[in-house]
Amino acid sequence: MKKQLLFILLALLPMVANADAVEINGIYYNLVSKIKEAEVTHGTNEYKGTVNIPSSFTYNNIDYRVTSIGSYAFEGCRDLTSVAIPNSVTNIREYAFSHCRKLTSITIPNSVTSIVGSVFMNCSGLTSVTIPNSVTYIGGSAFEGCSGLTSITIPNSVTSIGGAAFIDCSGLTSVTIPNSVTSIGPSAFQRCSGLVSVTIPSSVTSIGDYALAECSSLTSIMISNSVTSIGDGAFYGCSGLTSVTIPNSVTFIGASAFQNCSELLDVYCFAKAVPKTGSNAFKDAYIEYATLHVPDASIDSYKTTVPWSGFKKIVGLSGTIPEEPTTPKCATPTISYKNGELTFCCNTEGAEFMSEITNTDIKKYYDAEVILDVTYQISVYATKTGYEDSDVATATLCWIDKEPSTDGITSIAQIRAKAIMIQNNGNVLTIQGADENTPISVYEINGTLAGTGICRDGTATVSTNLRPSSIAIVKIGDKSVKVMMK
Repeated sequence: MKKQLLFILLALLPMVANADAVEINGIYYNLVSKIKEAEVTHGTNEYKGTVNIPSSFTYNNIDYRVTSIGSYAFEGCRDLTSVAIPNSVTNIREYAFSHCRKLTSITIPNSVTSIVGSVFMNCSGLTSVTIPNSVTYIGGSAFEGCSGLTSITIPNSVTSIGGAAFIDCSGLTSVTIPNSVTSIGPSAFQRCSGLVSVTIPSSVTSIGDYALAECSSLTSIMISNSVTSIGDGAFYGCSGLTSVTIPNSVTFIGASAFQNCSELLDVYCFAKAVPKTGSNAFKDAYIEYATLHVPDASIDSYKTTVPWSGFKKIVGLSGTIPEEPTTPKCATPTISYKNGELTFCCNTEGAEFMSEITNTDIKKYYDAEVILDVTYQISVYATKTGYEDSDVATATLCWIDKEPSTDGITSIAQIRAKAIMIQNNGNVLTIQGADENTPISVYEINGTLAGTGICRDGTATVSTNLRPSSIAIVKIGDKSVKVMMK
């Protein structure tokens, strides 16, 4: 009775106007005049159709910036179909859009850093969600009951998926979990009955209790070799599951982890030491008809340890498929510079690039021989879901002109100074951007010549005998640059 009363009270919240709210062009706001910020709130009239939230407005001669959408702001708005959220919004609070059953799509701006608990709960008409790279956390029950969602891509910025975040998303057929995620919360994808594939990346170390329970369309699961524990009931009731691969890294399998996986035929367990296993881990999985594949040297240990001893056959892994899960690594990207534009390329198809560019004045660090005014230190690595991040590639971009004119300039490509990019791979230096036939000379710090080259088609490659962490003096025509060998 108490639970029913609480639900009724929650359902009525949007119908009760906030006494302090002001209404402007059909949208209600709570105002904080001291800092001139506004929060969208619920009002006396239910929001309908399309709502375009402005980034700012003026009220009583005060300019307000809209920075948040309040708890329950649109909760239960039965005829709300879409909402445009401006980049000024940094917070979307709990239950903000819950039970908006006609809401079909929403784009979250990149000013938002977290999707909090229950924000889209039971938005059953929601078919599309764009989550920006600014989001680091998806809260508990954030998309619970969004049965219209068919797929979801979680960006590389997300590190944690909260408990029940996607529970009862029965239309979800695939989900991409990026390498940035380290934990999958309890019941995160429970009862996603349409889910046919899921990739657990190498960054995840634990799978929460009931995280993928009752995903009846899953037929096989390969657990990443970073996972050390599988929670209670993690795959409970995955009735279509026929094959499971457990890596050597797993030391604990929780109670009822694979209970009621009634179609299970093969379990490939690469753990040399028998994992500690909770009660009923394989109850009603009919393992008496299934085969357990384990390291050859550990067969006897599994045969004498419950519940593993209950398998019909326990055989060695030698010559069986699949091999223990391994995570491929993204290829190290290359950096190119031409006409004011940096280009990153990677041999790993579909990889994304995470780059950082810092601006330093070399003259603060080196002697008067270095006559550059501006130097950019560039670093970039490639990343892709299901892959380890690549090694970091670095380069130095510099202007070999003492006083480049920058009046009216909006892009480095317009600057009338010569821009040069220098990279090194071991003891080989690559110089890009110099004029055709420009001579390149590389010296040790003591003045000894270490290598020479000529710029052809915008690029010169110079092999040297310089050691890592040594300083190279690179002479480009009559200009000189000091470079740290990596």
